[in-house]
Amino acid sequence: MIDFARNVRLWFAPEEVRREGGTPDYRFSLANERTFLAWLRTALALIGGGFAVDQFLPDLSGAWRVGLALTLLASGVLCSLRAVNHWVRCERAMRRGEDLPVSRFPALLGVVVAVVAVAMVAVVLVGWEG
Repeated sequence: MIDFARNVRLWFAPEEVRREGGTPDYRFSLANERTFLAWLRTALALIGGGFAVDQFLPDLSGAWRVGLALTLLASGVLCSLRAVNHWVRCERAMRRGEDLPVSRFPALLGVVVAVVAVAMVAVVLVGWEG
C-alpha cells in the first residue's frame, strides 16, 4: 500500500522518477509512453462507448442501459488510472534495472469487455424492451 501511495505521488511529480537508478535507453522510455497512450485511447473508447449506450439506445430497458453504460464508463476510468500507474511502475523498474511489473488488469479488462459484448448480443437477440 505504501508503494501504491508513492506511485500516486509520482503521477504528479514524474521528475522525481529520474532520481531513481540510471537513465534507460530513451527508446524504452518512449515505448513505455506509447503504451501509456494506447491505454488512454482504450479508456477513451470505453468512456465513449458508455456514453453511446446511454444516449443512443433510449429504447433499451432502463436497467440494461444504465448497467451497460456504467460498466463501460467505470472500465474507462479504471483503464485511465491503470495507465498512469503502470507508466510510473515501468519507468521506475527500467531505471532500477528490474523486471517490468506484471498486471492482471489486461485480462480483467478483456473479461469485462467480453461480458458487456455478450450482454449486448443478448439484448439484441431478445429485443430492446426486455
